Amino acid sequence: MESFDLAQVNVGRMRAPLDSPVMAGFVAALEPVNAVADRAPGFRWRLQTEDGDATALRVFDDEWLLVNMSTWASHRALVDYVYGPEHVAVLRERRQYFERPVEAMTALWWVPAGHRPTVSEAQERLVNLREHGPTPFAFTLREAFPAPGATEGDVVVRDLAGCGVD
Repeated sequence: MESFDLAQVNVGRMRAPLDSPVMAGFVAALEPVNAVADRAPGFRWRLQTEDGDATALRVFDDEWLLVNMSTWASHRALVDYVYGPEHVAVLRERRQYFERPVEAMTALWWVPAGHRPTVSEAQERLVNLREHGPTPFAFTLREAFPAPGATEGDVVVRDLAGCGVD
């Protein structure tokens, strides 16, 4: 059976330019949170430039949208990182830095192990999720699908109540 990694993309519309005082807390948290991801069990890869993050990259030709993309060994590994204490602390504050989304801004999908998704690939998955809802092609943390050839038991169902995130 072919091995798969879980790819994720999330985008956020900034409330102000990245170098503004409004975004200073987000910028300060970026390196420490990325370091936690890099050390997390099951982490495989994350999108970054030579600066060590992806803040110089944009999606949908929109200067106000930041993109984050990574791959993980399993759905459980991603869920454990996203809802771990270091990331949740930043996630709780996201409305200070990013506008409330009106459409899907996060998509997940399975890729062959070792594949590094492109920004174009991520855009395609987000558009598909927005148009069709969660499917095996593009889904969400809460409405996930198992990797090809895997079972439903490989997908984590987690009660998010009490995490302080909506």
